[in-house]
Amino acid sequence: MLSVYNTLTKKKEKFEPINPPDVKMYMCGPTVYDFFHIGNARSWISADIVRKYLEYKGYKVTFAMNITDIDDKIIKKANEENENIIVISEKYIDAFLEDLEKLGIKEADVYPKATEHMDDILGMIETLEEKDYAYNINGNVFYDVSKFEEYGRLSGKKIEELETGARVEVNEEKRNPLDFSLWKKAKEGDPYWDSKWGRGRPGWHIECSAMSCKHLGESFDIHAGGNDLIFPHHENEIAQSVASNEKPFVKYWLHFGFLNIEEEKMSKSLGNFFTAREVLDKYSVEAVRLFFAQAYYRGPLNFSDELLAAAQKGLEKLKNFVENINVELTKSNTEGTIPDLDVKSYEDKFINAMNDDFNTAQAVAVIFDFVKDVNRTIAENENISTTFYDSVKAFLERAAVGVLGIMNFEIEGEGISERDMSYIQSMIDKRAVAKKEKNYALADEIRDELKSLGIELKDSKEGTTYKIVK
Repeated sequence: MLSVYNTLTKKKEKFEPINPPDVKMYMCGPTVYDFFHIGNARSWISADIVRKYLEYKGYKVTFAMNITDIDDKIIKKANEENENIIVISEKYIDAFLEDLEKLGIKEADVYPKATEHMDDILGMIETLEEKDYAYNINGNVFYDVSKFEEYGRLSGKKIEELETGARVEVNEEKRNPLDFSLWKKAKEGDPYWDSKWGRGRPGWHIECSAMSCKHLGESFDIHAGGNDLIFPHHENEIAQSVASNEKPFVKYWLHFGFLNIEEEKMSKSLGNFFTAREVLDKYSVEAVRLFFAQAYYRGPLNFSDELLAAAQKGLEKLKNFVENINVELTKSNTEGTIPDLDVKSYEDKFINAMNDDFNTAQAVAVIFDFVKDVNRTIAENENISTTFYDSVKAFLERAAVGVLGIMNFEIEGEGISERDMSYIQSMIDKRAVAKKEKNYALADEIRDELKSLGIELKDSKEGTTYKIVK
């Protein structure tokens, strides 16, 4: 039974979708004015693992991830570069989607853009005004927080404490300093849309409410995002959506911890960040995903080159294992023996770990234990059946590849195909005979020939394995 920690109720709950086996999931996406940093990537990879595990369990997930393509930061960037905001936003949307693919993140079913949902946004604001949750002051429309009794439930904040003015926008037009913008009157030179209140553009919070309800329905299963979005963004989304639709908004709220540098949250405003592109130039996507998966998704995680290098080193064990399995599959046949290693028991342990609020750290530990035990089994047995290797590979492809994204069974290197594997193995066997006959010159010649083809040999007491390199 899958249990998830729900930020709304502050406890773990049994996961029961509104309309099983369908699951509707919304993830807060980027404001597209720059390349995203590796802290953003942590949230998006965590959401990707959650989504893939739900699919692994047989749920049909509809996944939406919004794109904020109109915002003060985008306007500022466009002004700095003397460029149209459309050019700026499209540039970084393309970069965003490209980098998601590099990170092994499955494509969303829909990437709704704020600028393409203006009618939905305006409609929701008008509904809020009609129901007396919103008010217009000189073309600026605000949400009246005092009208929503449950305001603060998600974040655990009390309105009385917030009204001191801390961490809220100062605006003399507001009735209450906690009230937030639904529609912003256009400034000179800014992009705008026409509305009943005059020319302007939407506030950030109303965009997500309108887009999520448009694509997933007025009530849906999961809303995910970083911890920094709990207040005010997600708190405001609830206030808007519940007041507008008069229905429960989201059943489960999932939030991902900060990525810190020297115990301080990584952010663009602090300037202490690395883009995902910069990190992927130095480390493999599997290493990055392993680094994140080894920690609890809700807690903070310190980032450093040393920690990522350690993840990369740990990944070598998995890469070597993949190479060994691929080699053994070429040598084995169905007539071989099946060792006494219960693959299903490891998959059960993996499921138990992930069922406990997506405990990826424990799930990763199961994968490494499994790899160690399979290696020992191979060393202790001869003439192992292809059936055994197939079952090993199938489990890892479902769990380590399909859910966690920390392994890759595809053969690396250009110009090398799977059909060449039998040739490679024959050359390894020929070299083994040469070494046994003490014909080291021939053995070295074979090694050099394979190296020229991009095949690197590794000798050990268990035998010779190979790695295809670029």
